[in-house]
Amino acid sequence: MRLADRADELTVAAFRSAGLVVDTKPDLTPVTDADRGVETAIRSLIAAERPGDAVVGEEYGTTGTGPRRWILDPIDGTKNFVRGIPVWATLIALEVDGAIVVGTVSAPALGRRWWAGRGLGAFAGPCPSSSLAGSMGQVAPIRVSKVAALGDAQITGPGLESWDEHPGGVARLAALAAATWRDRGFGDFWSHMLVAEGACDVGLDPVASLWDLAALQVIVEEAGGRFSDMTGAPRPDGGSAISTNGLVHDAALAILGGHDR
Repeated sequence: MRLADRADELTVAAFRSAGLVVDTKPDLTPVTDADRGVETAIRSLIAAERPGDAVVGEEYGTTGTGPRRWILDPIDGTKNFVRGIPVWATLIALEVDGAIVVGTVSAPALGRRWWAGRGLGAFAGPCPSSSLAGSMGQVAPIRVSKVAALGDAQITGPGLESWDEHPGGVARLAALAAATWRDRGFGDFWSHMLVAEGACDVGLDPVASLWDLAALQVIVEEAGGRFSDMTGAPRPDGGSAISTNGLVHDAALAILGGHDR
């Protein structure tokens, strides 16, 4: 939570700032000086207080070795961040002996933070640093929905362009949307946090990296849901993700092609 507080200080100051510097990575995705600054700040705190821990981050790769590893996405939703859209967050996870045991998602522009510890439950509440904190209620446990039929489910995920690399592409997404009650494109971390809170029933990420997913997995699972890649493997490093309330997971995967690959 202290790492998230430090990240929020930097991201809030940079969001919608006239001085924000935006560059393009080799993969043609945007990166800002805020992305780099946040990751540097978090790494500095970890180095000072947990010097034996390894770190893997989106901007600076992997440093250190050992059984404990922090996994960082300084700004998940950078494209939103640079356009002034408030759907972005800092994602922080801790992996111990190969298992994700802690996850924190801090979205100060939404005034919201989610977190979980393995075996400790999942929670959500206001971001301490957010001007919206007073309207976000109190810290409370979160649970996934009890929607049992895919036809009654609400799904959410990224835009159509994200599906180009998934087998079956947009056609698979369209088939899933047609089989459900409602689809909405919240995207990025928010899709999965809405699943964890019970507001949506299926969250989708057809293309994603470890740092995009590690913190999300433990929160969804501790909220009573199910999290896997699109082959059905319960891992955050499979290159894709689907989160659900657990009750509609297999039905959604079957339409997306997860059980026929």
